[in-house]
Amino acid sequence: MMPKTVFPLPPSLAARLLASAFLLSSAMPAPAQITPEPSPPKDILAANLDTSVDPAVDFYTYANGGWLARNPIPASEAAWGIGNLVRDELLAKLRSINEEAAKAGAAEGSEQRKIGDFWATAMDEAKADAAGLAPLSKELAMIDSIETVGGVLDASFALRSLMVETFCAVSVGQDEKQSDLMSVHIWQGGLGLPERDFYFNPEKGTAKVRQEYSAHLTRMLVLLGRADDDARKASDKVMELETALAKASRKLEDLRDPGANYHKMTPGGLTEKHTPLIVWQDRLAAMSLRPDSVIVGQPEFFTELDRLLKETSLPVLKDYLRLRLVSTYAPYMGKAWEHEDFAFTGKILSGQKEPQPRWKRVLEAQEFAMGMMLGKIFVKEYFPEREKRRYAELVEHVRGAFRERIEKLDWMSDATKAKAREKLDKLAVKVGYPDRWKDQSALVVGTDSWCGNMMLAARWQFADMISKFAKPVDRTEWEMTPQTYNAYYQPSNNEIVLPAAIFSVPGMKDSALDDAMVYGYAAASTIGHEITHGFDDEGRKFDAAGNLKDWWTEEDGTRFQKRAAVMVAQYDAIQPLPGLSINGEASLGENLADLGGVQLALDAFKKTEQFRKGESIGGFTPVQRFFLGYTYAWIYKDREENLRAKLLSDVHAPPHWRVNVPLSNIPEFHEAFGIKPGQPMWRSPESQVKVW
Repeated sequence: MMPKTVFPLPPSLAARLLASAFLLSSAMPAPAQITPEPSPPKDILAANLDTSVDPAVDFYTYANGGWLARNPIPASEAAWGIGNLVRDELLAKLRSINEEAAKAGAAEGSEQRKIGDFWATAMDEAKADAAGLAPLSKELAMIDSIETVGGVLDASFALRSLMVETFCAVSVGQDEKQSDLMSVHIWQGGLGLPERDFYFNPEKGTAKVRQEYSAHLTRMLVLLGRADDDARKASDKVMELETALAKASRKLEDLRDPGANYHKMTPGGLTEKHTPLIVWQDRLAAMSLRPDSVIVGQPEFFTELDRLLKETSLPVLKDYLRLRLVSTYAPYMGKAWEHEDFAFTGKILSGQKEPQPRWKRVLEAQEFAMGMMLGKIFVKEYFPEREKRRYAELVEHVRGAFRERIEKLDWMSDATKAKAREKLDKLAVKVGYPDRWKDQSALVVGTDSWCGNMMLAARWQFADMISKFAKPVDRTEWEMTPQTYNAYYQPSNNEIVLPAAIFSVPGMKDSALDDAMVYGYAAASTIGHEITHGFDDEGRKFDAAGNLKDWWTEEDGTRFQKRAAVMVAQYDAIQPLPGLSINGEASLGENLADLGGVQLALDAFKKTEQFRKGESIGGFTPVQRFFLGYTYAWIYKDREENLRAKLLSDVHAPPHWRVNVPLSNIPEFHEAFGIKPGQPMWRSPESQVKVW
C-alpha cells in the first residue's frame, strides 16, 4: 500500500471524484409502471430525473439527467456536480469564519489570529505581486550554487522540508506489517505529470498533454529569467529525465498490491544494493531520522534513479530541482506565476476556462495549512450532536448487515469467516470530528506573503510527520478535516473515518431527508463503501489489528480472486473516451467497495420502518428511492480534459459507471425498476459479481 504523504498542494473540499456525463446508449421512453407522479419541488430525487431515458438502458442518466441538463459546468470548474454544490456551501461558511477572524483583533499567536492573518495575507494580491520570487530566493540560490551530484542530493533532501517531492518520496507512517510501529517509507516519485502513464500513453489527447507540459516547463524557466531558446532546450532535457523516472516507475495497478510494494531493508542495504550515490543513513540522519530499517516500495526504481543521477548532466539536474520547487509554489505567488500554473494545470490538465475566484483558492490552500483550526469552529456552528448520533447509528446498522452477509456466504470457509467477523467487529469508527484536536500551536503564520505562509505550513507539516518516528502510533489522529467532503478507510488502523461534511446534501437540512435517501446517499456511497474497503482486493490483506498478514485460507483467497476478476472484466470493457478505457485492475478496490456499499446499505435499509411501510414518495417506492439516493451521490459531469486525467491517474471509475455497473449486478435493482433480460442494465445471475 502506498504510504500516506503530504503534498503542499492543498486538497480540494470537493474531494469526491467528479464524473462523466457520457451516455451509455440512446434514450428510450421510461416504462409506464415507474413514471413518477407529480411531486413537490422539495423532492430532490424526483426533480433530477430525465424521464426520456429508460432506466433499463442507462439508469445513471435516467436518475440524474434532469439535473445535468440544467447545470452546465461553470467556466472556473473542471467538472460540476453534487460535490461542487456542497463545496460551495462549505466554502461560504469557511469564508465567514475567516472574515470574522481577520477583523477580530485577536491576541498574537492565538488560533483566531492565525486564521485571520492567513486569510488577509493570502487575499492581498498586490502583496503577492510585490513579493515575486523573494519567498523562494534562499532555495533558488541553494540550487544555483550546486557544483556536484552530491550538491544535487543536498538540495533535494533540503527541499523535502518544504514538501517539494524530487526524485522520490520519503515519509513516516505506520509499518504495514507492524501497525503499532512508525516506520520510514521510501517510494517512487518525482514526476511533474500526475502519473507515469501520462508520459507514454499514445492516445491523441494525452500526447497533446505531453507537448503542452514541455511548453509549460519552458515558460516556467523563462519566468525564472532564462532566454527563450535556452529555456526550450532545457525543458526538453528535463522532460527526458522525468520520462526516464516514469519508465522506471511501477504502473498504477501494480501499486495496489501492498505485499509486492513492501521491501524492508537497512538504510545501508538500500545504499549498497540500489543507490550507491545516496548514503541513506546520512541523508535520513540529516532529517532527524535514524531508523534501523526502511520500507522501500519499488527497489528497481531506485536502481534506475542511481543510474540517472550518475548519467544526467548537472545543469539538467539543477533545472529539474528549480522546476519542481517553483511548480509547487506557483499557485501562491504573483500574477505571472499564477497565470502560468493555471495555463497548464487548470486549462490543459483539467479543462477549466478560467481560474476559480481567489477567495476559493485561498480557502482550499488554508485546508492544508490549518484545516483543523477551522474544523473546531466549523463543527461547533454547523454539525449538531443529533446528526453525529444519526450517522454513528447508521454505521452500526451497516456493520450489522455485513456481519449477516458473512454468515450467509457459500464460498467462504468457516475458518476465514471467523477472521472476517473479528476484523469487522474490531473496525474502529470515527464520525464527524476528532475527539482530540491536533495541536498546531507551533505553526507560525506571517503577514509577508501567501507563498511564505504556505512554506511555513509545509515546514510545520513536515516537522510534524518526522516527529512521529519512533513514537507510539496515535490512533486518534485524523487525516481529513471535519469540513472535508470525503471519507476513507485506513487499513493499518482498521478504521473508517467519516468527516462531518460528507453527510451534507446541498440546500437541504438533514432532518428533511427520509431514510431511503439517507441509506442510499450516505450509507451506501460512503459508510458501506468504506467498510467494504477493509475487505477489498487490497484491504483484505490486512488483519483485524491492521497488519499486512494473510488471514485467508488458500482456497478462499483463490475464490475471492476469481470473483473479483469478474468485476475487473466488467470495467475493462468500458471506454469513456475513444482510446481510453477504465483500468479494471487499478480501480478494482473502489469498484468492489461501490458494489459492497450498495448491498450492505440495502440490507440495512430493509430493516427500517420506511421500508416496512412501503409507502411511495414522489411516485417511488422506498427501494426505488434507495437506488435513486445512491445515484444522487454521483451526479457529476467532467470536461474531457479532466476525465482523461482521471482515466490515466485515478483509482476510481468515472461516476457514471460507479452507478450503472454495480447496480446492474444487484437483483433487487432489477426487480425494483423492472429490468428485463437483454436490456443494458440487466446482468444474468451467472454473470454478476458475487463477492459479499
